[in-house]
Amino acid sequence: MNKRDLGTQGLSVGAIGLGTMGMTMAYGAGDEEGGTATIRRAYELGVTLFDTAELYGGGTGSNEQLVGRAVKGFRDDIVIATKFGFDLSDPANVGVGLDSRPSHIREVTENSLRYLGTDHIDVLYQHRVDPDVPIEDVAGTIGELISEGKVRFFGLSEAGPDVIRRAHAVHPVSVLQTEYSVFERAVEADVLPVVRELGIGFVPYSPLGRGFLTSAVKPAAEYPADDMRSWDDRWQPGNYEKNLAAVRQLTTLAESKGIAVTQLALAWLLAQGPHIVPIPGTRSPARLAENVAAADVTLTPDDLARIQQILPHGAAGSRYPEAMLPSW
Repeated sequence: MNKRDLGTQGLSVGAIGLGTMGMTMAYGAGDEEGGTATIRRAYELGVTLFDTAELYGGGTGSNEQLVGRAVKGFRDDIVIATKFGFDLSDPANVGVGLDSRPSHIREVTENSLRYLGTDHIDVLYQHRVDPDVPIEDVAGTIGELISEGKVRFFGLSEAGPDVIRRAHAVHPVSVLQTEYSVFERAVEADVLPVVRELGIGFVPYSPLGRGFLTSAVKPAAEYPADDMRSWDDRWQPGNYEKNLAAVRQLTTLAESKGIAVTQLALAWLLAQGPHIVPIPGTRSPARLAENVAAADVTLTPDDLARIQQILPHGAAGSRYPEAMLPSW
């Protein structure tokens, strides 16, 4: 697989990465066996960026442990990214409170190193900006961890232009991770110009619209309560029908090129700039192979114009409930 640079500090990875959140949370019951097989197959296909987080195990470390076990034998050939920033002390409110105090960053880092079974984390992201902790303190702490050899590169997730600039002034930010796809375009106005200006790589999560940009989609009411698509606004009546119609048009375009609609969506992201590396998540080795093949798809100017015509502003419906939306 072709490599892409994420930032200007020397981080280089395959053009398509792998997100592992859905292997343990958010999309129904976890699947360690399927997740392990998918991670190992990803490596065989040239994937080198594997994305996990403390949050994905709800504080138990289950997702990081899954990744750590799966990459044994090739850990030194890949890039592992993980994240800190949530207060997971109350199991009943996982993902609600934030905590980026320097002492907590260090505590989470030590836990992640242990769960992953490694002596260093390649990319350490602040998962969400903590309004109670100056970003300068966060950047300084990550800089210290980098000096100590425990972390290699500093990343931010869902941060706005001002926070990105302030963090970057203290310690270079290599990567910003935020939701971005043909369905979700909010970063285009203010965020992408800043990361391009500062030489920061960009990692789109949910690059397939949380699965809407696939053939396996159904209305919100048909998903179980532990699947986030049951409450995602884009799956609700009214929005669902509009988004389904858009996907059908994208599918027609994809079929005219002899590719899957998922490959069209990933190729669209890759066409937005050489500093972009999407991390589609899947538990299926077959779906993974389809996603990885998108790195070889070339879209013409006419293709890109048609996609823009179909979805000029992204999907109908918000990507998160109001309380969960990051404030840039």
